[in-house]
Amino acid sequence: MNLSLRWRLTLMMFLQYAIWGAWAPVLGAYLGSPPKGGDPNLYLGFQPIQVGIIFSVLPLATILAPFIFGQLADRMMASQHLLAICHILGGTSIVLMGLQHQYGLFLVFMAAYSLFYAPTLALTNSLTFAHLSDSERQFGGIRVGGTVGWIIAGLVLAGWRKWLPVVPGDLLYLSGGFAILLGLFSLALPHTPPKKEGANPLAFLEALKLFKNRNFAIFMVISFIVGTELEFYYILTSPYLEHLGFARASVPAVMTIAQAAEIVVMAVLLPLLLPRLGARRLLAMGVIAWPLRYAIFAFLPISWLVAASLAIHGFCYVFFFVVGFIYVDRVAPKDIRASAQALVAIVVLGAGRYLGSNFAGWIQGHFTADKVTNWQMVFLVPCALTVACALAFLLFFREEKGAGKPAAEPVAAG
Repeated sequence: MNLSLRWRLTLMMFLQYAIWGAWAPVLGAYLGSPPKGGDPNLYLGFQPIQVGIIFSVLPLATILAPFIFGQLADRMMASQHLLAICHILGGTSIVLMGLQHQYGLFLVFMAAYSLFYAPTLALTNSLTFAHLSDSERQFGGIRVGGTVGWIIAGLVLAGWRKWLPVVPGDLLYLSGGFAILLGLFSLALPHTPPKKEGANPLAFLEALKLFKNRNFAIFMVISFIVGTELEFYYILTSPYLEHLGFARASVPAVMTIAQAAEIVVMAVLLPLLLPRLGARRLLAMGVIAWPLRYAIFAFLPISWLVAASLAIHGFCYVFFFVVGFIYVDRVAPKDIRASAQALVAIVVLGAGRYLGSNFAGWIQGHFTADKVTNWQMVFLVPCALTVACALAFLLFFREEKGAGKPAAEPVAAG
């Protein structure tokens, strides 16, 4: 691969996840009520259940995207042109979202943004694969640019809040700027014409036969539940950090600890441990890491310890979700591997996170009175559910022969 192609694809990934990383870690705090002593002008004051609904829109759009945009990209339009349209319209939507202070209008623009952003997650991957000569060796080095972009977006937002005038909605304006920039840059990406025949948007249904495999069925049920509990981390960590006394300006930088750890676990530990321990043991380590993090949140509300525990996210995400994708690739017959991965994405990252967003918002609302949240009780819920998942996994899941061998170099997903 020539240098020009590599840097363009890497910069595309960098901006793709900088868009997401600018708002996702800290939106929960912005939407809710200010912490004690916080400036109410910098928070929208939405109810917890409303915050959960707002966060659930992007997972819902992730489910709908293959049906709405998949055939368009496969049959009618070059990928780089569709990326440009989606990111410019999505960037405009999220900038307009930053101007809203009423829940109804905010939700409308969040829906518009999500509808345009969700298909770009698959489009950037498919565009990249179309131009790689050796995807197993080359994709990881390009995709890790996305995790770096997520981290840099958090650091830029932290710097903005520290050194520039205070602006409500700054996270959304920064995200919109990244999106519009990527929309324009997409026109410089390599030409990727549509295929003659589009993929079947219902192809994931072919993978339903895998549920006849007892271990696969157990894995999917546990993954779905863990996917719902992922939203407690994404939605509630930033307001919890502010509750513990972290300054609003420093929270975006603190949250990047999770992605920094993800890179280390991905680049160093996973290639070292997966061939030696196999998928089952790493999956077990990953699912055990989830309640450990929530237990620290619930029982040890010490600011430095909670901040340090964010590094556990690297083990939670990589050892469970990334290794899970590798496991699925190994157990699925060759002719339905793509369909199996689509099924996992729709069930876990789509439906799981959609329900989890609403559930997390409801739980926070249930344990909030007079705008004061009982954070211990809130985080005990995902702690208990992920403990149950860990026990069920250890008791019932067994690894098929050969399922632990990596098919390709895995990559971080944020």
